[in-house]
Amino acid sequence: MLKKIKNGVWNLLNTAGLGGSVQLYLDGALKQYGWFQSFHSKQSVDIDGNPLPWYTYPFILFLKPRLKPIFIVFEYGSGNSTRWYAAQIKHITAVEHDGEWIKQISPKLPPNATVLERPLGETYVQSVRDTGQLYNIIVVDGRNRVKCANFAVDFLAENGVLILDNSEREWYQKAKDYLKERGFRRLDFIGMAPIVGIETCTSVFYRDGNCLDI
Repeated sequence: MLKKIKNGVWNLLNTAGLGGSVQLYLDGALKQYGWFQSFHSKQSVDIDGNPLPWYTYPFILFLKPRLKPIFIVFEYGSGNSTRWYAAQIKHITAVEHDGEWIKQISPKLPPNATVLERPLGETYVQSVRDTGQLYNIIVVDGRNRVKCANFAVDFLAENGVLILDNSEREWYQKAKDYLKERGFRRLDFIGMAPIVGIETCTSVFYRDGNCLDI
C-alpha cells in the first residue's frame, strides 16, 4: 500500500513538472554538499552544519585533501572559513575590519586561530606583514582585494599559493594580471557556492613546487 501511495505521489509530481525539483532536493548533489542547509540558515556550512569556506564547491573539494597539518595560513576576511582551516592546519591568522563581526566569530574559534582587527586602508592591506611570517596559503576574500593580493604575494613561502575568491569579477583583473607578471599560473574553479544560487569562481595562483602539489 505504501509503495502504491509513493508511486502515486511521484506520478502527480511528474505530471505537474515538479518531480525533477523534488528529486534534486532529496537526492541531488546540492543536498550532499549541504547547499540547502546553507541557504536556509544563511551560513556557509555543510550538510551536518559544520563550517565551510564561502568558496565554490569544486574548489572546496579540490583543496580539502591537499591541506596539511603543518600549514600556516593568512586570510583577508574571517568567518566560517577561518574555523574550517583551523581544524586542519597548524595556525591561521585572519584580518577583519568589522569589530562587531569579530565579537561574533571569536568565541567560535579554536586556539590556533587569531583574528586581527584593522581599519580599512593601508593598515588592513599590510596586516599580512604584522606577524613576521611567510605563509603556505594566503586567502584574499575580504576588502580591497586587488591591493591585498598585490601586497600579500611577497609574504608567501617559497611553496606558497594565493587564493582569490569571486575572481570572475572584472574589477579584480588587475590582481590577476599582476600575479601573472610575478610568475604565477592560475587555476579557476567555477561553480556554485554555499548560501547563494549564482555561479562564481574561486582561483588559486601557484608556481612550480607549490604546497598543494598542483
